[in-house]
Amino acid sequence: MEWGKPLSFRKYGLLLCFLVKGWISLAQPTVYTVSNAHSHNDYEQKIPYWLAYQAGFGSIEADIFLVDSILYVAHDRRELQRKIKLETEYLIPIVHCLEKNNGQPYPKTGKKLQLLIDIKTDSIHTLAALIELLNKYPSLIHNQSLSWVITGNRPDESLFTGYPDFIRFDGELHKNYSSEALTKISLMSDDFKSYSGWSGENNIPKEADSVLTAAVSKSHRLRKPVRFWDAPDQANAWHHLELLKVDYINTDHIKALADYFKK
Repeated sequence: MEWGKPLSFRKYGLLLCFLVKGWISLAQPTVYTVSNAHSHNDYEQKIPYWLAYQAGFGSIEADIFLVDSILYVAHDRRELQRKIKLETEYLIPIVHCLEKNNGQPYPKTGKKLQLLIDIKTDSIHTLAALIELLNKYPSLIHNQSLSWVITGNRPDESLFTGYPDFIRFDGELHKNYSSEALTKISLMSDDFKSYSGWSGENNIPKEADSVLTAAVSKSHRLRKPVRFWDAPDQANAWHHLELLKVDYINTDHIKALADYFKK
C-alpha cells in the first residue's frame, strides 16, 4: 500500500476487522494471576478483607444492609446481629493500606483493587448512604487503583449516569443496556447455573461450552470484564473458566485459589 492513496474496499475491510479483533481482545486476560481472583461473600471469611487482600486478590465482595443509617455487612438479615460495619471492616483497612503503600492499595505499583458492593436493602437510600460514607475518605474515591462497583439491588439503569464518577455498576450479562448506561458499567456478572448445570467435574459439555463462550464474547465485545457467580468452585472448574476467558474467577476458597494461580 502506498501512503496517500485511498484504501480499496477489500483492504479497508481487512484493516477494520483486524482493529476490531484487537479492540475486543483488550478486555480478555492473557495471563491469569491472583488479580483475576474474586472473593465472593468475603465477609464470611474467618478474617474479612485481610485474607483476600494478603492473598493479592483483585476483587473483594461485601453485601451491605442499611439499618438505622449504618451500613452493616451481612449475607441476610439473620446475620445482622453480628453488627459488622462496612466502615470498620473494609473502608478503614483499605485507607490504612493506601497510607502504607503511598496511595496504592497494594505494595506493587499499578496493582488494582475492585470492591464489589452488593446492596441488599433499598437501592436508592442504601447507595446514597454508601456515597455519603465514602465521601468521608477522599483517598478512597480519588484513586485510579480502586474501583467501587455496585451490584445486587441497583437503581434503574436510566439513573446510572447521575451518580458520582467513583460509583460504577455491575451489569447483568443477560441484559442489553443503553450506550449511556454502559458508560457506567465496569463489570458484567451472571448466575453460572443460568447457562449450565455443569458440576465442575471432567470437561464442560459441548453445548454448555458454546453457550458460555457466546456469553463471555458478548461481554468482551462491550469491552467489559465478566464474572460468573455460583460457578463450580474447584481447580478443574477454575481451569475451564480460564479457557473460557472469564476475567474474574469467583471463589469462597481464598487460599486454594491463590495456590492454584501461583502454580
